[in-house]
Amino acid sequence: MEDNNTVAIVDLSRLREAGVLTIQGSTYRVYREGLMSGAFILESGGSILARAVKPSALYRSFQVDHDGGQYTLEAESAGFRKFVLYESGVRIGSIYPVHALTRRSVIDFPEAIPLPGRIFMFWLVMILWKRASDSAAS
Repeated sequence: MEDNNTVAIVDLSRLREAGVLTIQGSTYRVYREGLMSGAFILESGGSILARAVKPSALYRSFQVDHDGGQYTLEAESAGFRKFVLYESGVRIGSIYPVHALTRRSVIDFPEAIPLPGRIFMFWLVMILWKRASDSAAS
């Protein structure tokens, strides 16, 4: 939601780290290249628009290439759900839940990043939140 208007719908696959993003009426596929490893992809019409790599299984972070920009998206600190976005080492945005017991979140990214890229990065964070939730339930 932005200014009380729906700008995107994120539909997650239940079976793997994949889904469909519907952004302002356009559809985008999001998926992982391999079954359990590989880059995370944002695709539209058969073209790859963004690619994210998780450099380490130990850290909650991604290196994201999108629209000519290179970003680092990482957890602000261990144990917290807030993620921050960096470009060239400069903090430019964040994603965080409204409060601890909600799925509602704030995506505070610069408008210079096209909306599909912003929603793709939110999807990446959702994956890590889901992993943490699944491991806590086990």
